[in-house]
This record gives sequence, C-alpha cells and structure tokens, in this order.
Amino acid sequence: MSKHICLIAGEPSGDFLGAKLAQALLAVDPSITLSGVGGPQMKDAGVDSLFPYEELAVMGIAEVLPKLPALLSLIRRTINHIKETKPDAVVTIDSPDFGFRVAKAVRKEMGADAPKLIHYVAPTVWAWREGRAARIAQFLDGLICLFDFEPPYFEKHGLKSVAVGHPLVEGEALRADGARFREEYGIAQSETIVGVLFGSRKGELRRTGPVIRETLAQISEKMTTPPHVVAPTLPHLYGDVMNMLRDYPGPIHVVTDANDKYDAFRSFDIGIAVSGTVGLELAALQVPHVIAYRMSPLTAAMVKRMVRVKYAHLANIMADKEIVPEFIQDAAQPGVIAESAFDLFLSPQTQIAAMGDIAARLGAGQEKTPSQKAAAFVLQFLNG
Repeated sequence: MSKHICLIAGEPSGDFLGAKLAQALLAVDPSITLSGVGGPQMKDAGVDSLFPYEELAVMGIAEVLPKLPALLSLIRRTINHIKETKPDAVVTIDSPDFGFRVAKAVRKEMGADAPKLIHYVAPTVWAWREGRAARIAQFLDGLICLFDFEPPYFEKHGLKSVAVGHPLVEGEALRADGARFREEYGIAQSETIVGVLFGSRKGELRRTGPVIRETLAQISEKMTTPPHVVAPTLPHLYGDVMNMLRDYPGPIHVVTDANDKYDAFRSFDIGIAVSGTVGLELAALQVPHVIAYRMSPLTAAMVKRMVRVKYAHLANIMADKEIVPEFIQDAAQPGVIAESAFDLFLSPQTQIAAMGDIAARLGAGQEKTPSQKAAAFVLQFLNG
C-alpha cells in the first residue's frame, strides 16, 4: 500500500521548500500520494492542494480581523482533510501561525491515531522566545531545521530534529554567472561594480536608503572614476530606487528581472545590503559585502529587549563572529560604512574564505541536497 504524505505551506517561501521536498520524496518512491496546501510550485511538483495558499496570505491585525472567519474555516478544512484521509505523515512548512494550529488540533482530535507530525523550518528560538522549543515538542514528532546550530535547542526537549541546510544551495543561485550579467548590461569585466540592495519594503528603503546613498557617494570619491552601481530590486520599487540613486555621479543599473538577480549578485565587486535574507544569499554566493539597517526608535527598543543574539547577519550567527561587517541603527553611518566597504573591496580574501565555510554548512557541494536530506528524515518516520 502506497504512503500518503500531507504537505502544508502558507506562503511563497514554503511553497518553494514544499515543491523541492515533494520532488525529493517522489524521487525516492514515485508511488507516494501527496496532498495538502500549497502554491503553484507545489502543484507542479505533484501536490494536490485543498485550496490556493494565497487565501492565507494576510499580514497584520488590521488585515487579519476582517478575514478571521475565513481563515479559521481554512484551518478547519485542512484539519478535516487530515482526519478523513488519515495520511501517514503531515509536514507543515514554515508559516507556524497556520501550521502549528493545524498540527496541535490534529494531535488533540486524533490522539493515538494522529499521523506523524513534522515541521519544516525551525522557529528562531535562538534569537527570541526560547520557551517555544518546549511547547512545540509537546505536539510535534519531528523538526527539520535549516541551520546546523538549531537542533540542540529542540533535542533537549525530546523533539527529534535534523539540520538539512538551506535550499539556496540547490537552486539557480550557485550556478549564477556574473560575467554574463556584465556582458548583457554593457559593463566591462575590468570595471568596478558596487551592488546595493535596499530591501523589499518601502519602509526599509525610506529609513536605510539615504544612508546607503551617501555611502555610495563617499565610496565613489575614493576611486579614480565612480564605479557602476547595480541595484537588484522588486518591480514595484523600481521608481523609488531610481529616485534614491538619481544624484549618483556614475552609471546606474536598476535590475527588476528575477532571472537576473543571482547573476547580478555574482557580478558585484562589493555589496552593500539592508540586513535580511539577502545577506545569507550573498554569503552563499561568496560575494564580499557589508550590511546596514535602520529601524524606527520604538521598534529598535523592542528588538533590543527581546533579541538574544549578538549579530544580525545569519552568517555571523553561524560563525559566532563578525565575518560580515554590520552597521545597525546608530552605527549605520555613511562614513564608517564606506570605509569598511572600501577596505573590503581592496582585500576581500578573508571574508570570501569564511563565507565558503558558511556555504558548505548550508549544504553546498554535499552528496545530498537539503531537500533530499529532508525527504529522508520524513521517510524515517514512515518506515521506522
């Protein structure tokens, strides 16, 4: 009798992970039945979704409250699907607000008949609210972590956990071609490129953008000719980014084509990025860079009280030292950022070597991909 696995994702990042996991599971056993909740990538990978996951995509109290009855209905529909079809395992992916509600209800309502309950992407208990680790250990059977320092936080509470690495290393990112990007955009291989990444939110652009703009001006003054500025961004931010860079004295290339994103990263001689996931992407690609971030004073005060880690950049957290210079809040001053970035431009070798170790820890160059490791972990519960 073939196995049935229910995969549940509630946002694009989870859809990507779920699709890769589905492909890896079917590669091991093509007879596996896959159902659950996902987006277009999971559908293409063979997951029969109960409803479009876009219906779950609401953020913030103001957005959630009017849709709360509909959201609760979708959660109940997912729970009922699991109770009716009795899958061998349920894998909730990222989106803990949705996934954990489903998993806890299934555990409570099905009791001993509940399928194996596994979550993919560990909550960041190492950064804040460590007590969550004990709570999720009460209703989960297994946890798939992205980072190798995460499992001990959960294993000490009896939750079987595994670190598989990050899907960045099995996508198109590590095949990126900076030379191709330069050729397509008319930038000579010998010319200098400073890459700037303003973030994905208008608030980030508004608060940290002026710092990066002034940093660029100061870097250009240190060079014989102003370097090319390449700014990958989202289509809806194109005008804002162009406006932010309008006074820059050198050539500007604002890139919105998602297919060019990683090739653009590879073309950078030095990068200046708003703190976030993009920093991990740059580290995985071994692109020399610094990060900066400014938030509102109120948010900064709350974060300072809640967060327990010394660093903002995940590569620094993994290394437990600052391999990527960080300029956060009051430290985000154009003069010091420009000096740090220029020094890194002149001598990037130490950071590049350190980022090579980070890429390996994320799963680059290993025999099995992160998704294959995740699939093997799930199948252990079915075959054990």
